[in-house]
Amino acid sequence: MSADPKSVVIRYVEAARDGMSAVIRDSFSPDATWEYPGDLPLSGTYAGVDEIVDRFLGGAAALMAPGTKVTIELVSAIADGDRVAAEWTSQAASRNGTPYRNRNVGIFTVRDGKIVSVREYTDTLHVAQALFPA
Repeated sequence: MSADPKSVVIRYVEAARDGMSAVIRDSFSPDATWEYPGDLPLSGTYAGVDEIVDRFLGGAAALMAPGTKVTIELVSAIADGDRVAAEWTSQAASRNGTPYRNRNVGIFTVRDGKIVSVREYTDTLHVAQALFPA
């Protein structure tokens, strides 16, 4: 496994795409944080591997239709020192049947081969309409 920040982020996104939970967990520093924008039920800052993987990523997955695979595609990754900007698309059927198709950008900070922080940007209006309809 490479400690190069860009390789670490690509490995994480590919693990998320492929459902490799052990690799996803291993990608994060124990004290990592993930910030998700907006005022949605998923919005906020998640601290620690369990919060990120179980509460945030697991919480998002629980909003999808049972048995539905979330399709994730890495569009690009640009590195500058320990920071990596990664863009990916995600598609799935939501639990309520609405198609979920979104573009995401994460600003990742990587140290010693582990992700220590992520600040995600996404279309929160689409998330609200597709995953949290009134």
